Amino acid sequence: MHWHGNAAAGIAMALSLLAALPAASAEAPIRIGSPYATSTLDPMRSAAAGNIETFGQLYSRLLRRGADGALEPGLAVSWDISADGTVVTLKLRDANFSDGSPISAADVAFSLLRVRDDAESAYAAPLQQLKEARAEGDKTVVLTLKHPFAPFLGNLEVFNAGIVSKADVEKRGKDAFTKDPVTSGPYMVGEWRPNDRLILKPNPNYWRVGYPKNAGAELIEVPDANTRVSMMLSGELDAARDIPWSRVSEIQAREGLTLPLEPSTVIYMTLLNEMKPPFDDIKVRQAAAHALDAPAIAKAMTLGHAKRATTTLPAVDYHAADYPGIDYDPAKAKALLAESNYKGEELVILASSSGDNDKLSVLIQAQWTAVGIKSKIEKVDRGVWWERIPAGDYHASASWWYNETLDPDLAVRWALCGSCGSKSFYTGYNNKHVDEMTEAAARELDKAKRAELYREIQATTTTEVSQIPLFYAPYANAYSDRIKGLGMNPMLQWSLEETTVAGE
Repeated sequence: MHWHGNAAAGIAMALSLLAALPAASAEAPIRIGSPYATSTLDPMRSAAAGNIETFGQLYSRLLRRGADGALEPGLAVSWDISADGTVVTLKLRDANFSDGSPISAADVAFSLLRVRDDAESAYAAPLQQLKEARAEGDKTVVLTLKHPFAPFLGNLEVFNAGIVSKADVEKRGKDAFTKDPVTSGPYMVGEWRPNDRLILKPNPNYWRVGYPKNAGAELIEVPDANTRVSMMLSGELDAARDIPWSRVSEIQAREGLTLPLEPSTVIYMTLLNEMKPPFDDIKVRQAAAHALDAPAIAKAMTLGHAKRATTTLPAVDYHAADYPGIDYDPAKAKALLAESNYKGEELVILASSSGDNDKLSVLIQAQWTAVGIKSKIEKVDRGVWWERIPAGDYHASASWWYNETLDPDLAVRWALCGSCGSKSFYTGYNNKHVDEMTEAAARELDKAKRAELYREIQATTTTEVSQIPLFYAPYANAYSDRIKGLGMNPMLQWSLEETTVAGE
């Protein structure tokens, strides 16, 4: 229970405020343990998982996702798209920042343009098609696009599109803002202890009346997975991210705890460097793919909790769920190798020291060895991995990625498009027709035609082995029965404002 400010007749306001303090603090905060750190409170400065989870609690966006994944009004109560698809006009609701100042169209334009233009913006891609953002009065925002762009509304719901206070950023500067910002979301900063926890308290000026439904939360950094499990079992945490697959059944069997496997957009795959031999030869790539028993790998890695990946895209909109994928066929792999330019040279499988990459690399190595592909595993820390992969200093690497929105455009541009900036996740895969279809699908406003284009993109990139799809992993997050309503959507957003504490 938190106080709503109704003073009893005849009691001075000061005494009423003091009387309210114990009631507000009586409810213990919701404690969430995560391996992912909060390193900034500025939504444009990072695309790291821990920050993405945090940004959704501090900043409202123009649109929000409903429980069914559909876009719903957020700070924008309505929107209109011009007949040619290039102008989006949004009407804003009456809403205030956490300091009580009104959220205006000027704040919206400022927030979106800083994501697009600021040199410190970590992820400008979702708003690159935005040509102009301007305020028409206090409650109307007009967004002009460079061309028709079907994913745009969904991109307004991406983690870094949260609305910040123009006055706060400009008055105090970005460095001060990132430590203790004025917020537009359900919570404001109570206290931030970097490398430990972020304490959230309810935003009394939040536009959703009656929300948040709790007295606040603590986002606690707990890097070690087994420590998170122990803290869940002892009641020190109310929720925990990324429970190890080996301990999922233990949590599920424990009275007072639940662990639903929540849908995600995560895909595990094997990167193949096509910028040098032998994976510049499609037959070697196809051999490497047919050599891997993806269902068996998925079972070994997740104890049966993940689904085999059949295309190069995760479970986003327009995912071709009926596509058959690459079959496990060691004999075919050997035949393809015999026809290829592979001469038995030893390949480097670059393995990051984070997560389960070591185990996954060993499984890949063993199955490649069985068909005649020689390899050695080179283990490096995550920072070195991110230096060597973009530099093309590897032959293969087990990895994973996820999409920030349900629309596939950003995923395709990141992982499968050779001319879109990331060299198809630094594999060097480059198919001009795929790149053309990527652009065509983004500009196509007809959903059926978009579906056809994305199906062809998936078929082409899977057949040509731009990457080797392995499995789709759900989120394995644990929850205490002390809380109700907390969950994580596929875009790494907590439903924290909806969460209640049992008996309080």
